[in-house]
Amino acid sequence: MKPLSYAEKAFAVGVGGVSGTVCIGSRDSQLALVQTHWVQGELQRAHPETQFSVLEMKTQGDKILDVPLAKIGDKGLFTKELEAAMLDRRTDLAVHSLKDLPTILPEGLILGAITEREDPRDAVIIRQDLEAANLEQLPDGALVGTSSLRRLAQLKHHYGDRFRFKDIRGNLNTRLRKLDEGQYDAIVLAVAGLKRLGSEMASRISDILPPEISLHAVGQGALGIECRSGDEAILALLTSLNHPPTALRCRAERAMLRALEGGCQVPIGVYSEIKDDTTLSLQGVVASLDGQQLVRAHRSGPADDPEALGSAVADDLKAAGAQQILEAIFKLARSPEVIAPGALPAQ
Repeated sequence: MKPLSYAEKAFAVGVGGVSGTVCIGSRDSQLALVQTHWVQGELQRAHPETQFSVLEMKTQGDKILDVPLAKIGDKGLFTKELEAAMLDRRTDLAVHSLKDLPTILPEGLILGAITEREDPRDAVIIRQDLEAANLEQLPDGALVGTSSLRRLAQLKHHYGDRFRFKDIRGNLNTRLRKLDEGQYDAIVLAVAGLKRLGSEMASRISDILPPEISLHAVGQGALGIECRSGDEAILALLTSLNHPPTALRCRAERAMLRALEGGCQVPIGVYSEIKDDTTLSLQGVVASLDGQQLVRAHRSGPADDPEALGSAVADDLKAAGAQQILEAIFKLARSPEVIAPGALPAQ
């Protein structure tokens, strides 16, 4: 017999009073599990009457490690398998790094909560035997590793041809090992992931890139909790995790990305903040892969209407030339030879 959904179970005990076990889907990488177990612990403390288990699985992005992310495509690269498990009722919710979650979700699934944001900026980690505290102090021709076209485009725009760039894949431990082995002179990662893995990882940060050099990815630093749209009991459980200020900022960022028809592997960056609890500020950037073209837009608006602000910034970016930049990137992405960090000559 088909098991009851948790919304059906909750009918007898009241919304939010789920009995039994709620299953959380998670990627099986170290960082993903750290994030998921944090969510599991927070839910367990808020809802002691309910048990929360974790189902680990690999996504397509976890399995393909020898190809640049941009060449694979980003339609659910790190989320599709988790979403299928929810739709099949093998799991009840899934924990994602929000930056990996597409802005358009499969039918039947919704974003149930957005957690409080960790530092969303990008971090530079320099090889320990080099006498450099930041990118500016690295010698010309230094080899910088990144798997992000967004970071690549902005760094090439700011530094020109000073550095060589090469794709780097794998979990954080793998990337740090490659750095320490001398395969790279520096690598660029998200501050949030390093901090979530503890003080030892965070201590490896050499420098944090300011918005003037690198705007962060949409949703970076926040966790997105996805669930089935009809499970009211699960949605009620997730209210304890939702952080309204972060949710407002990320809703604006995701609205901008959605309006630009971009994805997490396209050179689109953002920076957002809430001022005086009522005003939401959003800055967006779109850059060409070679860094030669870069357009910015910035607006502020009521914090309670984040989607309108995100759409307005997207319109400003398009008016400044973003559409032409993105169309060129999309055309290139459909061609056999995709320009990605791994495809750039490391000379």
